[in-house]
Amino acid sequence: MNSLPNPFWLRHLPVSLRTKIEHRPNLLKILNNAAWLFSDKLLRMGVGLIVSVWVARYLGPEDFGLFSFAVAFVSIFGALSTLGLPGIVVRDIVSDPKSSFETLGSAFALQIAGGITAFSALLILISVFRPHDRSVFGVVTIIGLTLLLKGSESIKYWFESQVQSKYTVWAENSVFMAIGVIKIGLILVGASLLAFAWITFVEGLITAILLFAMYEWDGGRIRVWRFSITRAKTLLKHSWPLILSGLAVMVYMRIDQIMLGQMLNDKVVGIYAAAVRISEAWYFIPMAIAGSVFPALLDAKKTSEALYLEKFQKLYDILVMIALVVAIPVTFLADQIVVVLFGQEYLEAGTILSIHIWTALFVFLGVASGKWFLAENRQLLAFYRVFWGMGINIALNVLWIPQHGGVGAAVATLVSQAVAALFIDVVQKETRLMFWMKLRACLLTRVFRVQYST
Repeated sequence: MNSLPNPFWLRHLPVSLRTKIEHRPNLLKILNNAAWLFSDKLLRMGVGLIVSVWVARYLGPEDFGLFSFAVAFVSIFGALSTLGLPGIVVRDIVSDPKSSFETLGSAFALQIAGGITAFSALLILISVFRPHDRSVFGVVTIIGLTLLLKGSESIKYWFESQVQSKYTVWAENSVFMAIGVIKIGLILVGASLLAFAWITFVEGLITAILLFAMYEWDGGRIRVWRFSITRAKTLLKHSWPLILSGLAVMVYMRIDQIMLGQMLNDKVVGIYAAAVRISEAWYFIPMAIAGSVFPALLDAKKTSEALYLEKFQKLYDILVMIALVVAIPVTFLADQIVVVLFGQEYLEAGTILSIHIWTALFVFLGVASGKWFLAENRQLLAFYRVFWGMGINIALNVLWIPQHGGVGAAVATLVSQAVAALFIDVVQKETRLMFWMKLRACLLTRVFRVQYST
């Protein structure tokens, strides 16, 4: 691959800081990769939120709720189609670069098969859940076509393993901006709900094509990828717990919208989804940071266990601070934020947002510790904690949605996230150290220089 020049942002730093970074190529590579991921997600958060708000205002709570229900339903099957491979593929390419083409080819074939299986299951289950609702079936089917494109994500795994996410950013952002303009055009011409579903699929299709083109442009050769049944079996052997945990994650992150739609109505889903759009807009932060530092964490593990754990502690500390900086002001300004963005029709989403925003704290911790499970090859433990979170979320939704609606669903999500990302760690002997490290981060012991013994 091509060597990277110093990034443009480096020259704007103070001379003393710039000098230190310039002479640490691994750190520079991580920071540059994180900068590209952040620029990508910041653009998506800003432009995406504006477009989503415009679409939500145009469709109204009921149609927006139907669309959100469909997206949530498809998202669950999206977790199945990826087969838990993202982190596994990145880890294996980093640890065994000589076999990278075999790894990529096998992962590509597996995800194509996974996408077909997931799409088939999607069509069967939506017919069971909404047997007489042709509108929901149509929207779910169209958006569900994106599951057939999951094989293209192998390109993203490659660029992530090389800490070169800028190529992924270029491909995804160019499509994202173009689709955003088209969505605005659809609003101006008074397009139907199905048109917004189709444009969602088109976005996924064009992005997949551009990812492959970007890989070839950067010097990669897809024709040298090789499928190996032995390699595929090895990947699945390591990833099957992540298939289950990824499915469980999406269930307990999206089951609230599905259950609200099934137990109440699509309008309630629309109001709830408006709050969730704002709350989840920040979730790119831990993903960008953790994804960028993951190769460095793997290198540290090879060098020293103490250094490895110290880097994880710093990761927890940083993510908790960012989560608090987001959650505290949003809690007090929730009503105003909702009304300004979505309009008076969505006012009820304010209370939901003030509760749901605190899930960020546990989501951030969960994303970080997910890298620990991968580094330690303890995917089954990851599944156990997510499974408990999913079960608690479903049970609390059954209890609280009939009486409290969207507010009950938000509290259920918060409780289940806390269990899955933090409290379950103290139960499992293997993860107890992670619990104390996360607790240190939550108590801000580094900030206040307070020492707690494990």
